[in-house]
Amino acid sequence: MSVNRCVSLFSRLQRHISSQAARSPVSTRSGSSVRQHQAAVVVCSRGVSSNSSSPKPPDTSLFVPVSLKAESSADGSVGAELTQPLDKINYWNYNQKMFSGVHYNRSKSICVFVARLFHQAFISFRKQVLEMTSLPADLHIVLSDICCGAGHIDDIYPYFMRHAKQIFPMLDCMDDLRKISDLRVPANWYPEARAIQRKVVFHAGPTNSGKTYHAIQRYLAAKSGVYCGPLKLLAHEIFEKSNSAGVPCDLVTGEERTFVDVDGRASGHVACTIEMCSVTTPYEVAVIDEIQMIRDLSRGWAWTRALLGLCAEEIHVCGEPAAIDFIKELMYTTGEEVEVHTYQRLTPFAILDHALESLDNLRPGDCIVCFSKNDIYSISRQIEARGLECAVIYGSLPPGTKLSQAKKFNDPDDPCKILVATDAIGMGLNLSIKRIIFNTLVKPNVNEKGEKQMETISTSQALQIAGRAGRFSSKFKEGEVTTMHRDDLPVLKEILSHSVDPIETAGLHPTAEQIEMFAYHLPDATLSNLVDIFVSLSQVDGMYFVCNIDDFKFLADMIQHIPLNLRSRYVFCTAPINKKQPFVCTSFLKFARQFSRDEPLTFDWVCRHISWPLPPPKNIKDLVHLEAVHDVLDLYLWLSYRFMDMFPDTAFIRQIQQELDDIIQQGVRNITRLIRATDTNVTDPLQTQQNSRSGHIGSANNSGRTVSNYSTGGRGLRGQRSSGMDSSLASRLVRDGLLTPDLLQQLQKEWSKEQGQDFSNRRESDTGHYNDKGKKKKKK
Repeated sequence: MSVNRCVSLFSRLQRHISSQAARSPVSTRSGSSVRQHQAAVVVCSRGVSSNSSSPKPPDTSLFVPVSLKAESSADGSVGAELTQPLDKINYWNYNQKMFSGVHYNRSKSICVFVARLFHQAFISFRKQVLEMTSLPADLHIVLSDICCGAGHIDDIYPYFMRHAKQIFPMLDCMDDLRKISDLRVPANWYPEARAIQRKVVFHAGPTNSGKTYHAIQRYLAAKSGVYCGPLKLLAHEIFEKSNSAGVPCDLVTGEERTFVDVDGRASGHVACTIEMCSVTTPYEVAVIDEIQMIRDLSRGWAWTRALLGLCAEEIHVCGEPAAIDFIKELMYTTGEEVEVHTYQRLTPFAILDHALESLDNLRPGDCIVCFSKNDIYSISRQIEARGLECAVIYGSLPPGTKLSQAKKFNDPDDPCKILVATDAIGMGLNLSIKRIIFNTLVKPNVNEKGEKQMETISTSQALQIAGRAGRFSSKFKEGEVTTMHRDDLPVLKEILSHSVDPIETAGLHPTAEQIEMFAYHLPDATLSNLVDIFVSLSQVDGMYFVCNIDDFKFLADMIQHIPLNLRSRYVFCTAPINKKQPFVCTSFLKFARQFSRDEPLTFDWVCRHISWPLPPPKNIKDLVHLEAVHDVLDLYLWLSYRFMDMFPDTAFIRQIQQELDDIIQQGVRNITRLIRATDTNVTDPLQTQQNSRSGHIGSANNSGRTVSNYSTGGRGLRGQRSSGMDSSLASRLVRDGLLTPDLLQQLQKEWSKEQGQDFSNRRESDTGHYNDKGKKKKKK
């Protein structure tokens, strides 16, 4: 067989494969006719819903081909003896010609995905044919017949398909994988809810409008009910309010189960975090709070699951009016109508015409809102320097500490009248705030790709925070909102003047059962790879999106080397941990390794791991570590309700966690002292240089306190932005995580060493200009 004829054969074969693959996914078995394959194309194309969205083609890089060795056929040279030898000399010189003129159909369906896999399979198939010293007899004869004109190009297709399925086993089950990852009708996942006719009531209104109050009143009046909230604090609040009203209510969160019945029997009412709600237990009334979070990129799936799956006669949803139209449309797919109740804000709040500009202008009832802990540290220190006390609340604090700080701020007899907080105050805490002051309008955010970026806060976020001013139940009946800096005030007014963007999509997340079915078809894939393939192949209706799974994949990759069964691995990877904390990640890894050895994680084991008992914090670094330890104990409790036999000492862990909460509360109460200690340990090398030049190293201010890197000295707008922690490059690098305190200290030593050398060199240089008697040498 000539080289040109061989080239022509493979060119025709690739064009044929391209046309077949571009039309449909693989549904042809090896040896079946191309006509049957083409018939399957019609069936596949009809199976695509007309209302489905048009996603990007799946990522073929997720599918790693199986390596095959080009070994000689057991048939020997039988094929050559029956026909003629195939001329494959110098065939690689014709690669460019073989690929020219081949174009794939760039349709938006799954077919492009299969076409790309076929392209890789064709290259592998061609390479194998060329590298094998002797081909199987049947393949040799077919190739010879086609080159001689006695066969059709279709005749080689079954052999190519056989090779393609050897290197890409998933091609043989592509239809099954597509069915498993079909997320277009999530309402059908909940047959118990679809078996009853539910009444959906939407309580719509802004913050502090009483919408949740009316829903809870119906919840308390029902024979049975479930409250689903976004935070543990909200679940605790409803739990306590319900029991105080004489309605027995249990508490269920990821880390806690509290039954009011002494025998442990479930009550008719339960308050839970939304991820923990049961979609199989029947209730008379269900309350879903903060329904606008259904569009959250990470947690939106939990609201979708609750709304579609709760088996309750009445579903009361509470949230922003921007979600009304979308919830109506979503309920239309289940055949359920939505009754809307709208509410107005009970107390007004006004946007002031002037910014705060200086911390000297603070008044009792003020709350400064920051979007980073470092800003909280800086501002709280500056407030303390003015002789004022302040409470501090941020997201990573334990719930008990948050409540303690809120109680301190709300207490009219406590001298603490100022609050410094992150947007964690937007939900779950009842605070007596007169004026909200935005320290900045820019906060770190995670986009749809899981990438972090700095963005101006949205109208919804601004309203959620600003709405905390002048609460109906507080002593301040009217609220005020402003900014710290003059330049930000018109931006805030512009943000609040806009209406909230309407909600258009709801989040979804692959379940453990779906991933298990995927693993059955792809047994060699890692969990992270399975989830990637699932999302890549998934088909969603235009009303839905697949939630960000980066945190899940991060944990899956972390414990991939640990031998765990798929279900246990999946559960571990859904654990809510802060991956920014190295100690928490290390603990997670140790928990998984101990679990894989089938060795229970006892109280003594945990105490050794966290070095319990722990002393009170001496600086901010110690406080951050205590917060991480608290998160580790939370992780233990979370896992203990999924693997009770392997995490048996829940009661003891909860006891030391309460003790740890008290230690953290003590640290937060003395946070300014911790900041001063941190300033002493991590000094600013640039500031040190300036002080050394002026001869005032370690000098004190008028109050006898060491001058702080955080203090502004009462300056206004520009002074606050350029002073304190933000005034030095080194401090900003530490704040942004680009420089560690240890590395900063090392740089300080090197700086001092270089300064000493420079001083010595200058002294020697100056000395060289003088003679022994101290007179200047004359130049020659």
